[in-house]
Amino acid sequence: DLSGRGRRRSDAMRAASKGTGKDRVGRSSKGRRGCPSAPRPTASRAGADGRQRVVGARSSVTPSSSSSSDVKATDFLRSHLKTLAPYTPIEPFEVLSQKLGRAPGDIVKLDANENPYGPPPAVLEALGTMRFPNIYPDPECRRLRGLLAEYVGVPAENILVGCGADELIDLLMRCVLDPGDTIIDTPPTFTMYAFDADVNAARTVQVPRLDGFRIDVDAVCDAVLEHSAKILFVTSPNNPDGGVISDADLKRLLDLPCLVVLDEAYIEFASEESRSGWVLERENMVVFRTFSKSAGLAGLRVGYGIFPTDLITYLWRAKQPYNVSAAAEVAACTALENVEYMNTIRDLLVGERGVMMRQLETISYLEPYKSHSNFILCKVKEGMDAQDLKQRLQDRYGVMVRHYNKALLKGYIRISVGMPEQTQILMAALRDIDDDH
Repeated sequence: DLSGRGRRRSDAMRAASKGTGKDRVGRSSKGRRGCPSAPRPTASRAGADGRQRVVGARSSVTPSSSSSSDVKATDFLRSHLKTLAPYTPIEPFEVLSQKLGRAPGDIVKLDANENPYGPPPAVLEALGTMRFPNIYPDPECRRLRGLLAEYVGVPAENILVGCGADELIDLLMRCVLDPGDTIIDTPPTFTMYAFDADVNAARTVQVPRLDGFRIDVDAVCDAVLEHSAKILFVTSPNNPDGGVISDADLKRLLDLPCLVVLDEAYIEFASEESRSGWVLERENMVVFRTFSKSAGLAGLRVGYGIFPTDLITYLWRAKQPYNVSAAAEVAACTALENVEYMNTIRDLLVGERGVMMRQLETISYLEPYKSHSNFILCKVKEGMDAQDLKQRLQDRYGVMVRHYNKALLKGYIRISVGMPEQTQILMAALRDIDDDH
């Protein structure tokens, strides 16, 4: 019978293996890599047919404490990460509420350029009735990319969606940069470029901006050529000052032998048109955009990039398959189906930006900069310390503004544009401090 034949075959295999030094799958009886192996404990167990079968038992041999005491997890860490400075994020409402002893509704949060109005109401309704949350999301975000193609005016084939634009910045670097390669940064600007370069063992060459936070185009051109830079990052409108780059300057940069990444996270608040369509004509250009600002979806993390056709092929290969959650895609799609609402909120914020600008100009110790975004950068004049001002606004009035502990921005604060009632609370606090000053 079959069981008899099986036993005879097994007996034959055992006999053939005797004296060969190999078990029946071809491994050395000394164990892997020639190391002696302990005898494997065995036990007998009755099968369904009542016969006793020998089965493997869990080994009683444990690693000695002396052999593992000198091994640490950090021994295996990539060496360049051991000196990596952590990114400093903004604290969320819950943490701020506990720290300040204030209810979240009593905090005027103007430190992270978030949209105070939130997403279109239809987004919350769509999330509440979302189907199939138990199923993995579409790895290609096909529906969202189709809607983005209409919104941006480029083919869906040139669009890649990420878990925020931050993910796409890192993805691009992982695909383009080898360790030791160079990127060009133009501080003060969005600090994630230099941070991600550090994570990817790349080198950042900084070309500081000119007075008024204008890009030093001549110096950037020299730096790209001198250091054989692979990627140049340009933010327009720029964070933290809200300035924009001219067409002429951008075209000069695009003539350089490097990949030019234009970050347009705040473009909806500018009077200038997006340059997303330029990617179709420029093989060395990438544009990043986001749903965090004008769409009010910062908490759901949805960003997207417009890439040249030949480059995007390799990004598709390297990206995580389910990088955008089903909820995030539902929210982004619904927002794009309610563009009129987003445009209305944008107009409210742009209008409030003008109101806030005029009022900030009346504060004796502040010098606000013209902005094309949803925030205003203010220089804190002599006689007032910027860090102290930020702390007083937070502790005494519950008003959160951004201060950077960096050399180029130590004397500045950045204030996000909020609702009219938030502007009133902010200005009352600033005037109160002005009276004391």
